Amino acid sequence: MAIESTEPVLSFQHASLAFGDRTLWSDVSFEVQPGEFIAVIGGNGSGKTSLLKTILGQQELTRGSVEFLGHPVHRGNRRIGYIPQQKLADDGTPLRGRDLVALGLNGHRFGFPLPSAARKREVDSLLEAVGAEEFGNVPIATLSGGEQQRLRVGQALAGDPRLLLCDEPLLSLDLTHQRAVSELIDRQRRERNLGVLFVTHDVNPVLNMVDRVLYLAGGTFRIGTPDEVLQSDVLSELYGSPVDVIRAQGRVIVVGASDAGPAHHDHDHEGAEAE
Repeated sequence: MAIESTEPVLSFQHASLAFGDRTLWSDVSFEVQPGEFIAVIGGNGSGKTSLLKTILGQQELTRGSVEFLGHPVHRGNRRIGYIPQQKLADDGTPLRGRDLVALGLNGHRFGFPLPSAARKREVDSLLEAVGAEEFGNVPIATLSGGEQQRLRVGQALAGDPRLLLCDEPLLSLDLTHQRAVSELIDRQRRERNLGVLFVTHDVNPVLNMVDRVLYLAGGTFRIGTPDEVLQSDVLSELYGSPVDVIRAQGRVIVVGASDAGPAHHDHDHEGAEAE
């Protein structure tokens, strides 16, 4: 049952992040409401991943504030779920699918937890929620990238989160698995009334799911519906140079700015100062 709330799950107020003389973004203010899906897009090095790190308490803001459920963010908050970029497990990794999901329940503890029937039931429930029951006892190294990512969604849901942070979760997945993983995230946010921040270099796979777009570029930002933000005049102003936005067959293509955005398939490897 979704939890009804009118209070934002996340709030940025006049937030800025800089490394030395380089400002990634400044004076960022926005809120994420329960059940809202916000896509975070922008060019390489624009600070998308760093934005998530500030929410996770791993990176301090230069100015301003960020609050989760009305309190300053801090490390290790289990009510914030995190789905990383897809990264295939190494051959021979002994973890089974259910072991990966279980890390979301007890990975914050020291040592190995004692076996627990309640924990097994919870893992079984999470596997069912993400449609991964058949992978529960399978070594994760034998699974495809999309199947492993499905398990990571289950792991992120283990703490009963109110906010889900997705850091390029579709990276390196084929179109079929992109669709399956993005639809899974969308279904879970609706069923659980989760706020979602979805970092992506290509907004097209989730365009029909997105409520608003947060676009980072040139040290500043724009936020609004896809139709409000993904416009030639808006992005030209954001980048300070001409940018064309082309819509064709339900897709958005941005051209005219280096690494401009959602249709570019460049990975977001931010510089060392942004890590």
